[in-house]
Amino acid sequence: MHRRRRTALVLTAAIAAAAPLLTACGNGAHPGAAAVVGGHRITVAQLEGRVDEIRSAQRAAVPDETQYAQVLSSTSSLTRDTLHNMVLDRVLHRAAQDAGVTVTRKEVQQMRAGLEQQAGGAKGLETAWLQKYGIAPAHLDENLQLQLEAQKLAGKLGTDTSQPAFWKALSKASQELHVDLNPRYGSWDVQKSSRVDAKTPWVREVTAGTAGGQPATA
Repeated sequence: MHRRRRTALVLTAAIAAAAPLLTACGNGAHPGAAAVVGGHRITVAQLEGRVDEIRSAQRAAVPDETQYAQVLSSTSSLTRDTLHNMVLDRVLHRAAQDAGVTVTRKEVQQMRAGLEQQAGGAKGLETAWLQKYGIAPAHLDENLQLQLEAQKLAGKLGTDTSQPAFWKALSKASQELHVDLNPRYGSWDVQKSSRVDAKTPWVREVTAGTAGGQPATA
C-alpha cells in the first residue's frame, strides 16, 4: 500500500490521566456487562459479536492454516483490545460533542475514497485496516468517522492530538461518562500513562486543512 506521511495517534492510558476508570462491572453491579459508558452497557454478547466479526474477516483474508495460526498468536489479546476500542470510541465521540464537533457522512465518504485510492481499492483498504488496527470491514466507516472527529476536535482546540489540550478534553469526557470497565478484560492504569494492559487503537490524524478529507502529502 502506498502510504503518505501522516501523524498517527495512539489512544493510550493517557486518555484519563486524571479520570480513574471504575471496575464495578466485575463485582456484580452490572451483570452481563463488559463495560458501562455514560450509563449505557457494552454487553459481553456485543463484545463477543464484534470479536467474531474480526476473526471471520481475518480467516477470510488468510486462508492458509499456518499463517492464520500466526495471526491468532499475534492477536491473542483481541477481546480486550476490542473492548478498549469500543470504549474509546464513545469517549472520543463525547469529547467531540462537547466541543460542538460534527462529522458528516460526505466527509467520511471523501476520506474513504482517498484512502481507497492509496490502497489500490476498497478491498485493499479493508485489508489494511483489519491487519493494522483490528477493524472489521463492517466497521470501517465508523472508524474513519472517529478519526475525523479526533482531527476536528484537535483543530477546534487549536492544537494537535499529541498535545495536553487534546488529552484534557478526552479526560474531561471520560470523567463525564463514568466509564465502568469489567476487570476481567483489563484496565487502564491511570498512574502509568505510557502503559496499558491491552492494546489500544491507532487513530490516523488527517492534517487540518487538507481538502476533501484526503491525507496530507509527505
